[in-house]
Amino acid sequence: MNRALVIAIVDDDDMVRTATRGLVESFGYNVETFDSAEAFLGSEWPRKAYCLIADVRMPGMSGPDLRKHLVNSGIDIPVIFITAFPNRALRERVLKAGAVAYLTKPFDRAVLLESIQQAIGDDDHGTSS
Repeated sequence: MNRALVIAIVDDDDMVRTATRGLVESFGYNVETFDSAEAFLGSEWPRKAYCLIADVRMPGMSGPDLRKHLVNSGIDIPVIFITAFPNRALRERVLKAGAVAYLTKPFDRAVLLESIQQAIGDDDHGTSS
């Protein structure tokens, strides 16, 4: 395993953030978590993480706004959006704009793993069970 490979998770909900962290770590990836888009942007991880899992709806900067800010800053990190409030129009818009996936909470572990593997081009990492 590449121990330097880090997946960043940004979600304002402590329980979701903790559960998602545990799930991603169970796939064998290292994880850094943040409770807001602003906290993520203020860290070293926007340019270091291999993939970003971001909640769509958060106080302050939303997940889609975070991705737009990153792209406008020249940071092209693959993004997987997660949401408890699915919206077909938003889903289509973020996927068209280049998001890897738009997953509805609670999401299936196999779908999350597949999305991470697609994001980082790592078909052989982790487990699918």
